[in-house]
Amino acid sequence: AEHYLDSKKRFFLASKFVSGAVENIKRVLNYYNLRGKPLNETIEKINEISKSIEKVDDVDALMAIEGNIREQYYNAFDQILVNEHFIFEARTKRPPKNRLNALISFTNSLIYTICLSEIYHTHLDPRIGFLHTTNMRRFTLNLDVAEIFKPIIADRVIFSLVNKGIIKKEHFEQKLDGIVLNEKGRQIVIGQMDERLRDTIQHKNLGRHVSYRQLIRLELYKIQKHLIGEEEYKPFVIWW
Repeated sequence: AEHYLDSKKRFFLASKFVSGAVENIKRVLNYYNLRGKPLNETIEKINEISKSIEKVDDVDALMAIEGNIREQYYNAFDQILVNEHFIFEARTKRPPKNRLNALISFTNSLIYTICLSEIYHTHLDPRIGFLHTTNMRRFTLNLDVAEIFKPIIADRVIFSLVNKGIIKKEHFEQKLDGIVLNEKGRQIVIGQMDERLRDTIQHKNLGRHVSYRQLIRLELYKIQKHLIGEEEYKPFVIWW
């Protein structure tokens, strides 16, 4: 609560969540760029916009920069996917207006739930976020932490599902004014997400294999250490 109420302390953590998210976005784009996707222009634009992070000192300005970067990033999905049934067009939510937006919204919601679940294994209060304003929302810290992991977990699952033809147009249905995954589609996405969370990597600091789900828990422990003054928080950035 003290870190949230102190504007400098709050901004420090908020800026770390944004910088971690942006670095992971760039790593994902570089991954596909090296595999022949035409993403140089998007990467250059994001590099240019991200320079502004160090020039602002309030959370609203930070959120605006993050929003601009994510817009550039989402626009690159069409280059990564190249699938006539999954075209981005524009980010739409509540409800999503097309299949790709339905996938983004659903995988994001899964990451928010997973981050919340992991918070309950720590001493952190999920109601107190730093990037996302603590207001009428029930939980906000999980939204903050999810920013770091959405590119490397949720988005990579989307790219895999679409590029491998695992998810198809028949896994979606019209609902009210939007498009959502049907029951079969949700089962497929949840299964792939679960698989991704169980995947392990060799952690360069710990010297052992950890799963993506464990990475989220480790991130929360780092935030705890920062809040009690034990060690300054540095966001997780994928290194391969």
